Amino acid sequence: MIRSGEERSGFRVARGHPLPLGASVRRDGINFAAFSTHATSVRLVLFRPGERDPVLDYALDARYNRTGDVWHALVLAADPGLEYCFRAHMDPNPAPHLHRFQPDRLLLDPCAKAVSGAPVWGQPPPPSDAPAHGRIRPRRARVAEEEFDWGEEHPLGHHLADSVIYEAHVRGFTVDPSSGVAHPGTFRGLVEKIPYLKALGVTAVELMPVTEFEENDNVCRDPRTGMRLRNFWGYQPLAFFAPKAAYAASGPSGGEVHEFREMVRSFHEAGIELVLDMVFNHTGEGDETGPTVSFRGLDNATYYILDPETGRYLNYSACGNTLNCNHPVVRGMILGCLRYWVTEMHVDGFRFDLASILGRGRDGEVLANPPLLEVIAGDAVLARTKLIAEAWDAAGLYQVGTFPHWGRWAEWNGRFRDDVRRFVRGDPGMAAALATRLAGSSDLYQHDGREPHHSVNFVTSHDGFTLADLVSYRRKHNLANGQENRDGQDENFSFDMGVEGPSSAPSVLAARRRQSRNLMALLLLSQGVPMILGGDEVGRSQGGNNNAWSQDNGTSWFDWSLLERNGDLLRFVTRLIRFREAHPNLRRRSFTEPDPAAPWVAWQGTRRGAPDWSPECCWLGMHLLGLGRDDDLFVISNAAEVSRRFELPLLGGGSRWRLFLDTSLEPPSEIVEPGLETPVPRPDEYEVGPQSVAVLVGR
Repeated sequence: MIRSGEERSGFRVARGHPLPLGASVRRDGINFAAFSTHATSVRLVLFRPGERDPVLDYALDARYNRTGDVWHALVLAADPGLEYCFRAHMDPNPAPHLHRFQPDRLLLDPCAKAVSGAPVWGQPPPPSDAPAHGRIRPRRARVAEEEFDWGEEHPLGHHLADSVIYEAHVRGFTVDPSSGVAHPGTFRGLVEKIPYLKALGVTAVELMPVTEFEENDNVCRDPRTGMRLRNFWGYQPLAFFAPKAAYAASGPSGGEVHEFREMVRSFHEAGIELVLDMVFNHTGEGDETGPTVSFRGLDNATYYILDPETGRYLNYSACGNTLNCNHPVVRGMILGCLRYWVTEMHVDGFRFDLASILGRGRDGEVLANPPLLEVIAGDAVLARTKLIAEAWDAAGLYQVGTFPHWGRWAEWNGRFRDDVRRFVRGDPGMAAALATRLAGSSDLYQHDGREPHHSVNFVTSHDGFTLADLVSYRRKHNLANGQENRDGQDENFSFDMGVEGPSSAPSVLAARRRQSRNLMALLLLSQGVPMILGGDEVGRSQGGNNNAWSQDNGTSWFDWSLLERNGDLLRFVTRLIRFREAHPNLRRRSFTEPDPAAPWVAWQGTRRGAPDWSPECCWLGMHLLGLGRDDDLFVISNAAEVSRRFELPLLGGGSRWRLFLDTSLEPPSEIVEPGLETPVPRPDEYEVGPQSVAVLVGR
């Protein structure tokens, strides 16, 4: 229905529809809808692309353009590409500490599918456009083109148990000049590196945040140079539905939605899934002193967890605010966002940053059965997507092994990271803990009906030391972050092999290379889902910085010259991934055996059939029995500073133990191609060097 007199500035405006929220292209125009329960007036402001002044500033009539708490309008004959914002006001406002309406503020649509205003990475606005509210560049929502030719692309559906995840940063992966790509630091740059990822053998790429954020909002400076640092990682979301515009190679033309879809299609054509790191626990609007960009100006008291007396933002994220995730409206927005990324952008799964916050209630209390986590787990559209929780938050809630899951949620296994690091470092009494982690962490996941693949195993991630730094530094070196080395974890269970930081001593370098191989071997030989930090396979270092969120430079960028300089490590990791793929015994889908009388794993110390769980023991033998389904495998881990001679398990049927890898050997002898293993010198024993891992195949 078009009301009389509703033609404004050449646009004809109709009543519109309350759903879906955001901007949706219809046959007769574009429908706009935004939620606000506390606003008494809302205005829709339209702009032609790139123009400063609006072409329409339309007051929505609460009698016609409001259904419940949703404000809406249909702009007839409008086309994609149009830019828009909202303005919202509450008059009277009896609680301005809770309802932070600013009627002159142009507000970004929380459901915007595309965002204009910051198309070039790191570029500040011109002085005349400098935002009054700080370093966040003014942004507008843009009506995105919905059509895309997916061709024959389809979901790959890799089982989690068969997955090898590779964590990467869109910009950091290709922006270094050594990458040699035509479109560095962009979605298209990632596409150019798909042959590398395919050759490495990973089955999924987990991208650090790709939704719109402001990289200029970092207030810190590098104390050595005085240069302003950036928010490189992007864990400060401004728009959950919108791919970051600066990650598009097409720049100001607004092609980020199209280019993201092209990237997904290319990954799927190569057999690689795409997992997105989503940050639903907070937004980039910060605390009480932060800018009003979107959520705060539309309905602050709904979108955030607040102290009702003071209006202070309860801060479980350590980023200034906490999203009110289990409010029905916010819950619906998050679910709609996930559905959008799956149905319209074809992603395969999600990793949820500080996911324990998603289980907090409206007062910050920890809920026993969080509605948001349950609805995500049970949603029909998301039924085949991968759901991975970072099962802790910044307020001390640690739920690894106890995260509410409904049989669906997997977890980043922080216990795996710490126990494997401590064993390899040589801490006493860690043999039993290592056995539990190698076998899939049944202590964490079996008791409530989950399986080994609900454990996402890692020894490094973006958050902490890289693999090269883990074996080169005992202490964090974060001064360059401009926070006087206060940021980042203090306890990393790391080791430096006798020298802190860079060394030219051949013995130190050899030991570090060996320990890197040890950690990679234990990661890729464990039950569960291995996740590799991008660059670890070629020994990328951050100079001891274990919190490089602000380092948009060589500290964080992937140096592609390492492929040649550290080619031995790359070959080692690639062959390990192939070995894992070749042996289903390393990818078990259940803790339970069809035949309880035929166990699948046997443990031992140096003596056959005799486990050694003594406090001083820092070595372990793991025998994975083939049972007619696979070859027998024997994994030996020796963290002692002296060699250990292990009695080998007995094999039947004329089989012999053959050597696949021994990290104590120097390249290229330390690992062979899977299937080309050669018999060990003595059929009944094998000597493993100090601080080494060996893998034998019974065939």
